[in-house]
Amino acid sequence: MDSLYILIPIAIVFIGSAVKLFFWAVNNGQYDDLDTEGRRILFDDDVPPPGGDAGAEQTDADGAPDSATDSENSGGCQ
Repeated sequence: MDSLYILIPIAIVFIGSAVKLFFWAVNNGQYDDLDTEGRRILFDDDVPPPGGDAGAEQTDADGAPDSATDSENSGGCQ
C-alpha cells in the first residue's frame, strides 16, 4: 500500500512528459507528411553509386580480380 504513494506520482509525471513530447512533435511538423517516408523505399535512386563504373571489372577487398569472374571468363574448371 505504501508503494502506491511512490508509483502514482511517478506514473503522473511519466504520462505528463509523454503528452508534452507528443504535442512538441505535432507542433514541430513531425506528423505532417506520413506517406513519403513509407514510399521512399519502393523507388530506385537515379544517381549511380559514387566512385564506380558500371562496366569496370569487379575486384575483391584486396584489389585483386574477383575469383568468380575469373573462372567465368576463363571457361574452364580449376
